[in-house]
Amino acid sequence: MNSYDFKGQVAAITGGCNGIGAAVAERLAASGASIAVWDMDVSSPEARVAAIGENRLALIQTDVSDLASVEAAMAATEARFGKVDVLVNSAGIAGPTSTLAEYPAEAWRKVQEVNVDGTFNTCRTVTPGMVDRNYGRIVNVASIAGKEGNPNASAYSASKAAVIAMTKSLGKELAGNDIAVNCITPAAAKTRIFDQVSEEFVAFMLSKIPRGRFVTVEEITNMVAWMASAENSFTTGAVFDLSGGRATY
Repeated sequence: MNSYDFKGQVAAITGGCNGIGAAVAERLAASGASIAVWDMDVSSPEARVAAIGENRLALIQTDVSDLASVEAAMAATEARFGKVDVLVNSAGIAGPTSTLAEYPAEAWRKVQEVNVDGTFNTCRTVTPGMVDRNYGRIVNVASIAGKEGNPNASAYSASKAAVIAMTKSLGKELAGNDIAVNCITPAAAKTRIFDQVSEEFVAFMLSKIPRGRFVTVEEITNMVAWMASAENSFTTGAVFDLSGGRATY
């Protein structure tokens, strides 16, 4: 495992109590970072998160779709650790699987509020401090669906395409600073988001991956750790593929 130095840094990780976010929290903490988990439910984090320990872990109940909630999480993080050097936007929902013509309008709005508005709200909140300190790393978790568009998942696909475009835009805006804004587009990983879709849709996603398996959260974290590190000092506004060969462009 490659090692990166995060000593003295603070990472805010949305959706960090489980899945991809929890694995990222564990990895960055092991490299010296203090971790602020911004999550809707902080009552039962994965054991790997709880093991970080109280001295370097803050669990902050946060609704990323609500700007005021995100701003309150930022204030709480600054009160505890003083700053945010790294933001990893891992919170997200899949929404139901349905044809676009039958897609529930309320579910469509909810997916956009969490996946798109949530990414906007957190980036909007953390970037002023990063600009003031002339340092920051932002990693947005998008999806291969944002590149290709999965059938019967129009809301999710559209939301992740928006995250990709937002990443590119913000990366250009902040390119004059030592702030890197990038995103990943993983294929599906076996996390709690699988509970939101049908078994048939899970099988469809697996059939599209040439490697014949789902990506692991540890494999995702390996890439995120570099993207969030000071060593990533040039690349910004980029999209990093983790699709197991599915994306060929």
